[in-house]
Amino acid sequence: MRTNDTHESATATDTAHLMAGAHITFDELATELSAIELRLRQLARAAEVPATPVELADVIDSLRSTASSVRENGERMSFLARIVDGEVPLVTTFPTGDPWGVAARASDRQDFGGPAIVPTVWQLLKLAQDAKRPGCGATTTYPEAMDGIGIGWESKAASARRRRERDAAVAVEVLRLPCEKCEAADGEQCKTKTGWAADRAHVGRQRQAEANVDERLGYLGDNPVAVPEAR
Repeated sequence: MRTNDTHESATATDTAHLMAGAHITFDELATELSAIELRLRQLARAAEVPATPVELADVIDSLRSTASSVRENGERMSFLARIVDGEVPLVTTFPTGDPWGVAARASDRQDFGGPAIVPTVWQLLKLAQDAKRPGCGATTTYPEAMDGIGIGWESKAASARRRRERDAAVAVEVLRLPCEKCEAADGEQCKTKTGWAADRAHVGRQRQAEANVDERLGYLGDNPVAVPEAR
């Protein structure tokens, strides 16, 4: 069973209907997840008596289990909506004493992937939980701690997806270019000196393909994010 399908159809990439603005909010995420949870539970109930006699107990259990996971994520997004709106106090540092947000820009934390300039979901939940404890010390809010951060930012998942899309485009572009090294023509793979087809293109052909794709996408070097100055 595939659990991490990275293929996205044209329909899967059409997300405009999910949000009122240019980017989806946590409140919108929570609402959409709530609707998905309800739909899953309705399907599970309907599957108890299908039109054709087939026992779907395992499918029903799976649907209800997935609905529970979706519900948890929805509740988490709802709480995050309150956090980012500044309604929930947050401690200014992690238990290790390391700061986060704007304050982390000048820090040199080596553990846990470096400074937590942009906190994760779990880090924010922990910061909110610690702020409820007596004697927690100084607190702040998300808008205060993140003031000035966010312009041009994208998640690791988005960066990884854009990298996959770029690499796929390069693979197509390679076969559109002739290779000066082995004289492979348009549509042909590069060949060894003895004529064997190779899965990897010669360096010159590969570099040209990458340059062509990066120019079209507006990428700069190995950075899988569009850079306006690249054009």
